[in-house]
Amino acid sequence: MFDAVRNNKRIVQGFLVLIMLPFAFFGLDSYFNGGGAGAGVAKVGDVQISQQEYQQALREQQDRVRSQVGQVDPKMFENPAFRKAILDDLINRRLLLIEAGKRRLYVSDEAVRNAIASIEAFHENGKFSTQRYEALLRGQGMSPQGFEAQVRQDMTLQRLAGSIGQSGVLSTTVGERVLALQTEQRDVQEILLGLDAYLGKVKLADDAARKFYDENGKRFETPDQARAEFVVLSQDGLEVKVSDEEIKAWYDGHKDRYQQPEERRASHVLIATEGKDKAQARAKAEQVLKDVQATPAAFAEIAKKNSDDPGSAGQGGDLGFFGRGMMVKPFDDAVFALKEGETSGIVESDFGFHIIRLTGVRAAREKPLAEVRGEIEKELKASAASRKFAEAAEAFSNAVYEQSDSLQPAADQFKLKVQQSGWLGRQADPANGPLANAKLLAALFSDDAIKNKRNTEAVEIAPNTLAAARIVEYKPAALQPFDSVKAEIETLLRNEEAFKLAVADGQSRLAELKKGEDKQAWGAAKRVSRMDASRLPPPAVPAVFRMNTDKLPSYAGVEIRGTGYMLYRLNKVEAGEKLDDVRRQGLLGQLRSLAAQEDMQMYVSALRSRYKVEINEKALNSSDR
Repeated sequence: MFDAVRNNKRIVQGFLVLIMLPFAFFGLDSYFNGGGAGAGVAKVGDVQISQQEYQQALREQQDRVRSQVGQVDPKMFENPAFRKAILDDLINRRLLLIEAGKRRLYVSDEAVRNAIASIEAFHENGKFSTQRYEALLRGQGMSPQGFEAQVRQDMTLQRLAGSIGQSGVLSTTVGERVLALQTEQRDVQEILLGLDAYLGKVKLADDAARKFYDENGKRFETPDQARAEFVVLSQDGLEVKVSDEEIKAWYDGHKDRYQQPEERRASHVLIATEGKDKAQARAKAEQVLKDVQATPAAFAEIAKKNSDDPGSAGQGGDLGFFGRGMMVKPFDDAVFALKEGETSGIVESDFGFHIIRLTGVRAAREKPLAEVRGEIEKELKASAASRKFAEAAEAFSNAVYEQSDSLQPAADQFKLKVQQSGWLGRQADPANGPLANAKLLAALFSDDAIKNKRNTEAVEIAPNTLAAARIVEYKPAALQPFDSVKAEIETLLRNEEAFKLAVADGQSRLAELKKGEDKQAWGAAKRVSRMDASRLPPPAVPAVFRMNTDKLPSYAGVEIRGTGYMLYRLNKVEAGEKLDDVRRQGLLGQLRSLAAQEDMQMYVSALRSRYKVEINEKALNSSDR
């Protein structure tokens, strides 16, 4: 408990670094009205959504999908529905920001600073690092000002969403009824009419396979493939040297960063008050204090036996070294008032009563250059490599474009190795390393690259990493011979016909069951609920929970592609077990969240009708291309 607070206090200390940052915070107005030149893809009220903004949102969503799904057909991203969803999201976001501005919802500079400082990606050694922050943003092509504006914007939207969500109320009656439905238990039996039982009845026409082959030729094409050569220019691969003089100059100019304040080491016994009678807790603390005063050398054993702090009790109450301000104030004040070896009286904090022993003191000091040399060298090298890569990237791009019939000149200029790939398809495969990038593959399989075997453009395949490729050998798409796929087609057609027979038989049996003629050999009963329907095939779940419960038994049938037809008999419906309070409140919270989402959707729909939304189809199509 107390240990966790101590760790969080260390993170809070890191936030203070932000005060020194030269933030140039922008208001929402400037974010709205900026957007670059050229016709926007849409207009919301008086505010345009620029092509640049749309393209950035499109790239971000594509990257998000690839990171979650992995290999993705690039054609998916060309789907009009996918692109419309991106634009709709931008429009909705803009509507909400306009409304937030009218409501005068404000996010303070301090709140934005704290939010950024809490992002662990910007931390080094547990503290916010200005250099790391700026370097990571540069790697993503962003400025601190632009990122800070985005953070402010997101926090504003969260505040607006919170106010809308809090205004909605989930009826207790409705909530309890939904929970009852979720936990309701149903006893069902099933029969599978599988394909195997009907395959013997299938008779294919002599020319059926050939006809299917002729009508569905695309299904039997082997996709085009290529072998390629490629070069990769990476910031990490650039040779950068830093002199002793540069390191010394940096150290001398930033000595304030290397001041280490006084630290103290303490052990404590915590008698917690949460959920306990406070007077009894104090009485126990007083007794522990007497024990400590009687036998100071036994402090560790007393802490192991009595302390309620799980993070330190096992170590005899030891909290290690920490600086001023890293503990809650009463504890902090007591520790820094003690002399080494002294034990405090009873110290009260929000966590309970503490008996504290000061076990060590480290005086404030300046870290010597020898101690921080490696850290400075690493930082200076990263900064120099970033500058060098920015210069090299432009020259690399020009080299692969201007000498488009070979990658060797670019490789020679930047001391890179021309690498060879195996056979590649158009879809990204992580096994292909640098050539798993969808944008690079799209360039490699472009008409110009295929026909003329020209270099692709330099493509950013990762932060601070560019690659270019060219085709060495190409195999166009080819239709597989009929004889090689005939057996596969016949199996497919037999299964399709068997499925039709299973469905027809199943529907016939279902009609008899509904008339009261139940002569089926049902399987063992299964008990299922909406919360736990894992014993049912996914396609059967909706059908089972839609079955009539007024008169039992009741029956349903479900088509399951590739498997057959399932018949279900519902025998009994019972109330589910009573949920414990924690789980019940958790589920009610989920229901409230869903209700809040629905409220937000209705709210956005109302905003769409309140503000004029225009979509510039011509600009949108141009942006898509």
